[in-house]
Amino acid sequence: MIDDATLLESAKNFKPDALGALFDAYAPLIYKYALRLCHDPDEADDIVGDVFSQLTTQLAAGKGPKQNLRSYLYQMAYHRVIDYSRKDRHFVDIETTPLPDSEFSVQEEHEKQAIQASLLKAINTELTGDQKHVILLRFIEDFSIQETADIIGKDVNNVKVIQNRAIGKLRQALSPETKD
Repeated sequence: MIDDATLLESAKNFKPDALGALFDAYAPLIYKYALRLCHDPDEADDIVGDVFSQLTTQLAAGKGPKQNLRSYLYQMAYHRVIDYSRKDRHFVDIETTPLPDSEFSVQEEHEKQAIQASLLKAINTELTGDQKHVILLRFIEDFSIQETADIIGKDVNNVKVIQNRAIGKLRQALSPETKD
């Protein structure tokens, strides 16, 4: 597989194979990310199209990512999701795909699903929009603090504060002592 730097350099030269490989590598990831945020397959598909259209426009103008292509694409997707949510005047809840099947017992699987459902409920009811995005990018999409800061347009210290506050809210919401 071609590394991102080589792929990006070939895409800047508009080599069809590189553009196709870039799309094949990142479109499914961007689609899943957008779908988690907007819950609408058609809208998520539009966001993917917008992201790659914007990328080719940027590359044609001699702009675009210099190094971290993945982070750059997620940043564009993040902004498109925000644009769509502003247009619709609502902010949507985060969803994740179910945990994969494993070698656990049926009871353990039910417990995992219950924990995941409680966590998603807490994320969607207790966290602000920025907190949801930071948790999604850091722990579901597996971005670093720096990459998360770049994607959402905040500095690293701000992302750390948002993350810590979100974790604190989740810890409090999931704590057995606080439940009735």
